[in-house]
Amino acid sequence: MGNLWSFGALLVAGLAAVAAADDSSVFSKASNDSLLWGPYRPNLYFGVRPRLPKSVLTGLLWSRVEDFVSVQGNTRYTCEQHEGMAGYGWDAYDARTGGVQVVHDKGNGLDLETSFVKFDEGRGGWGARIKGTPRDDVEPVPNVQYANGGDNLKTAVWFTVGAEGLGSVQPQDAEAAEESGYTEDVILDGQTSDLGDFKITITESKENSHPTTSHPSYQNKPLDHTFVHSIQTPEEALWQAKALLFSSMKSSIDEYIEEYTQEKMPPPWQTYTIQNLPGQGNFHMIQKVFEGPFEFDILFTPASSTPKKSEDLTNAIKAVTKSFDEKYLEVHKPLAPFKDNKYLGFSKSLFSNLYGGIGYFYGDQVIDRSYAPEYEEENEGFWQEAEEARGRNQQKLEGPYELYTSIPSRPFFPRGFLWDEGFHLLPILDWDAEVVMQILSSWFNTMDEDGWIPREQILGHEARSKVPQEFQVQYPHYANPPTLFMVIEALLDKIEGKAGSGAALSQQTLGNIAGNVLATPDSVKAWLKQLYPLLQRNFDWYRRTQWGDLKCYDREAFSSKEAYRWRGRTPRHILTSGLDDYPRAQPPHPGELHVDLMSWMGLMSRNIHRVASFLGESDDEAKYAKIAEAIRRNVDDLHWSKEHKTYCDATVDDYEESVHVCHKGYISLFPFMSGLVASDNPHLKDVLDLIGDEDELWSPHGIRSLSRQDELYGTDENYWRSPVWMNMNYLIIKELYNIAQQPGAQQKRAATMYSALRKNLVDTVYNSFQETGFAWEQYNPETGAGQRTQHFTGWTSLIVKIMAMPDLSGKKGHDEL
Repeated sequence: MGNLWSFGALLVAGLAAVAAADDSSVFSKASNDSLLWGPYRPNLYFGVRPRLPKSVLTGLLWSRVEDFVSVQGNTRYTCEQHEGMAGYGWDAYDARTGGVQVVHDKGNGLDLETSFVKFDEGRGGWGARIKGTPRDDVEPVPNVQYANGGDNLKTAVWFTVGAEGLGSVQPQDAEAAEESGYTEDVILDGQTSDLGDFKITITESKENSHPTTSHPSYQNKPLDHTFVHSIQTPEEALWQAKALLFSSMKSSIDEYIEEYTQEKMPPPWQTYTIQNLPGQGNFHMIQKVFEGPFEFDILFTPASSTPKKSEDLTNAIKAVTKSFDEKYLEVHKPLAPFKDNKYLGFSKSLFSNLYGGIGYFYGDQVIDRSYAPEYEEENEGFWQEAEEARGRNQQKLEGPYELYTSIPSRPFFPRGFLWDEGFHLLPILDWDAEVVMQILSSWFNTMDEDGWIPREQILGHEARSKVPQEFQVQYPHYANPPTLFMVIEALLDKIEGKAGSGAALSQQTLGNIAGNVLATPDSVKAWLKQLYPLLQRNFDWYRRTQWGDLKCYDREAFSSKEAYRWRGRTPRHILTSGLDDYPRAQPPHPGELHVDLMSWMGLMSRNIHRVASFLGESDDEAKYAKIAEAIRRNVDDLHWSKEHKTYCDATVDDYEESVHVCHKGYISLFPFMSGLVASDNPHLKDVLDLIGDEDELWSPHGIRSLSRQDELYGTDENYWRSPVWMNMNYLIIKELYNIAQQPGAQQKRAATMYSALRKNLVDTVYNSFQETGFAWEQYNPETGAGQRTQHFTGWTSLIVKIMAMPDLSGKKGHDEL
């Protein structure tokens, strides 16, 4: 079996390589070059790398250095929750050109601006500007007096460069460098097989101020110099810049203690410096120490490019921000009643942080391919058997894999999530469809030969460092909501010019080159032809592995085949559904049917049918149309409860009879949210009644995840048992808009609900953002306060699309919900 799976892994890698190679025929070299570099280490406050395996990694660290106690705790590197920030993120960002990020570091008394732009039309050259400004609310430390609102604030900044694989990076003039450090620009020479020869220049500005001290050590190590420390470290440790930094500083501190004793140490801004030891190695730390405001630049220049200067970077930053602002008004301009400028800045921030959260990940991942019989979940009590099988720890490392993806949250979820990614890509699709197409290709290229895509992509040591061990293992029988198919649908909607489909493809160009449209109907069609076999394989995997039992329990339905059940169920959770603790049937039963999975399968079948039609695959078009119709019919036959007037899960009772289990909430709305409840559906009125009922789901802050009338409302973990989630609310508001565009008995009512819900959602996220500086994972249905994960600029950023949706309030009266 081991040899078989080794062969399977090679086959997967080969298929991915073929698909990746084919992509090049769709995506032009100019387009790919413009996406080569980026802040593709989103788990860091600022970390630039290319979209290449085993290449160059850069990172930024900083700390206030005014006392001996807080430096280690205040040294910033990886994004962390509740780390003394008053907010942070990109104010403007475009993946092809760059943008500007500001970190409001209240704990360090500093606002740090990190600008990143690309030169040479994206052919590999880039620049970054690091600019620090002391905050007005800087909190003093003992025995330190501040002048002019913090103009003498002491800050240490470290820029790190690591070289993976066979590449090399080395400081120029290392042998001639003085022990006391560099007085001019620091230049690193580098070379890799993918990037060729290049230089990295870290500039030295004469405008900066640096602290001084009367301590005798200052004569040998003046702080107006730049220090460089080069080391050789195992490749798998290159990402641990903070640990490597403190190891270097410990050597300096030990030398100070030996020479001066602990009682006569230099001041903190002198003590916390690295040794100046430039030379050979695969990891280089460059340190600068400032007093008051500061600014310096980092310039990456390929050998084939003309070297750039700081003036060029200044002009490029201005051009990038101006271009972003102009394009934003074309693509995501908030519409009434959100025309005030405060909403425009808010919208730009959310979108820029979603877009700036795209990362490139490369490495192995942990997979259990034991295919234990217990994983079939055929017996009552199956969850206990499955737990025992998982406890045998038969998982192994597989890979390496690579993934180009956006992420839910930089501090807490800095990796790829299948369930989240489809929602992430919807606002980006309006901005740059080809970026979205490349991300979709990357995701589908991680698929194995069976058609399974790991629902959580935890690639390499750095990604795994953020994940508890019990959640690292991926299982090839576990599914996740197939949200990537939503993006395929949105792309086809654009081509067909469907109402409410957002910015047209013709607005998306590479730079300002006239006629250089990134995604056209023809290029989308060529891309879909390549992707189509993978879409089919993935769809078939869901049908084959997540089937539900109709025959054993005498369930009457239009189709004897279309019923579905999530695998991975326990009494407390269905993590695979994405709605972790949402109430389900108790106890779990192998005869369960899940209405949300049935709805996702309906969405998948509808869209693979649309792709087949678009590509002219007539036989497949007929096949998928038949499946889609069977699922649409079976949703009503199997999951509509006449008693409760809502859609419900089904299970099997003690008499082996099929019964409904109804917990009104998001589960009940899934057929509606997935587009399976048309304007003429006889159940539509009851669905809208449930959505609009303040005693059930409607709240001033959005649609609740669970009805207030449910006995489990707000209980236990209360994760999906009351809070308002923006991804689900987006699907609801999208379908309300669709119903409002079609003649029917519920048209006017849907428009009224759409307008009211749209305003509630925007006000909720905006008010919380203003109060805290962050978007959040979920929102309290009673108070509107943001909850759980901080800086959740993943699917919460769908509020950008909601603000840009058409205003219907002037066309329809505000009747009762």
